[in-house]
Amino acid sequence: MKKLITILMAMLGLNTACSQSNYDNKDVNDFADLIKQDGVQLLDVRTAQEYADGHIDGAANIDVKSGDFLTVAIAQLSPKRPVAVYCRSGRRSANAAALLADKGFKVTNLSGGIVAWQSKSMPTTTVEADVFTTKSGKSVTFFALMHASIRIVFDGKEIEIDPVSQLGPRTVDYTALPKADYIFVTHEHRDHFDGQALTLLSSNHSQLVTNRRCADELGHGQVMANGDHLQLSDNITVEAIPAYNTTEGRTQFHPRGRDNGYILTLDGLRIYIAGDTEDIPEMTDLRDIDIAFLPCNQPYTMTPDQLVRAARVVRPKVLFPYHYGQTDVSGLPAQLKADGIDVRIRHYE
Repeated sequence: MKKLITILMAMLGLNTACSQSNYDNKDVNDFADLIKQDGVQLLDVRTAQEYADGHIDGAANIDVKSGDFLTVAIAQLSPKRPVAVYCRSGRRSANAAALLADKGFKVTNLSGGIVAWQSKSMPTTTVEADVFTTKSGKSVTFFALMHASIRIVFDGKEIEIDPVSQLGPRTVDYTALPKADYIFVTHEHRDHFDGQALTLLSSNHSQLVTNRRCADELGHGQVMANGDHLQLSDNITVEAIPAYNTTEGRTQFHPRGRDNGYILTLDGLRIYIAGDTEDIPEMTDLRDIDIAFLPCNQPYTMTPDQLVRAARVVRPKVLFPYHYGQTDVSGLPAQLKADGIDVRIRHYE
């Protein structure tokens, strides 16, 4: 009998130990104190759209439901520093916390998630984002970072376009973003080509695609010349499109044949990122463009009138004017309304 009791007590002790979580839970106030400490890595494990709608300032975003969550998290996070995780209600982040703790991370989960955080009137911040759906139902999310810098999240993949950390007083904290799977650089001007940002975004699995000049300066990178096509994965392809100035007195800014625009095709969704260009004749060859990013900062790229002409040639379903600096683009939606083009103004100054 004593032996049976001993065995039952041992089993009870084992079950109790197994039921204990391998991470901590904290309420809003304690969590807020924690993330103020130096070295704490704050991680939002919701979807990219949820993150864009409102997140705790300084949080990186890795969707725990993506197939490669652990791979991305291990590549991005330091195991020597504590990790604080949250989601909407605390359930997804509890799963993420358990996964990370099993890999040796010291993890704290926000009880009640961002819902509890906001119920206590704690601050959040937003990122401008637009979400589209591909032919097979996959989401493609575009984040307006600044100027020519665009972040795209597709099928668990991180895609960065012309990442730049700082332009004047404006900054992008790439340490708070996941490592990139693909990085595209159009040309070597410093508002498009930033070695520091490339280093922060790169890991062993990152693939950099650029023109010859940038690859020569960096000493690495997949070079694409105007007209080249590249199959990056089963559902991601890229075409290099010419980008250059045509107006007399401007051709020195972006000479023909040097720089790239890109057409990314993500599961059938065709995205034209024009780079620094005017309304060049090659645009007449573009077909079936779903989304276009067209630059509008005279005299270096297009004037508003040139952009309208380019939009009517390319005929995207959705148009994002970008790289517009001090140029007034507020009249573009009205000018292109009759053409059936959905013009969306985002903060791409």
